Amino acid sequence: MSWYRWDGDDLILDCHLQPKASRDEFAGLHGERLKIRLTAPPVEGKANAHLMAFLAAAFGVAKSQVILESGELNRQKRVRVRSPRQLPDLPGMTAGSP
Repeated sequence: MSWYRWDGDDLILDCHLQPKASRDEFAGLHGERLKIRLTAPPVEGKANAHLMAFLAAAFGVAKSQVILESGELNRQKRVRVRSPRQLPDLPGMTAGSP
């Protein structure tokens, strides 16, 4: 199993979030999930909002194009990026849909 998959033009990411990190960054893999470190604290949805903005910038889309599908109150999250315009350099990721 991979940490990402294509659903038509949309990209589905399985992520492991580390809130309250020293900087925002992709941090490789955590098991079969993409590890993302964020500076935001895990309170009142701040980390989730920060994650959406971070992924929107990384994939070149508006924040409204990034949807949290599962894991709202968990470090394990599934996120949908609608029609990403760019792909960051991430382990094992290839461009385009299958």
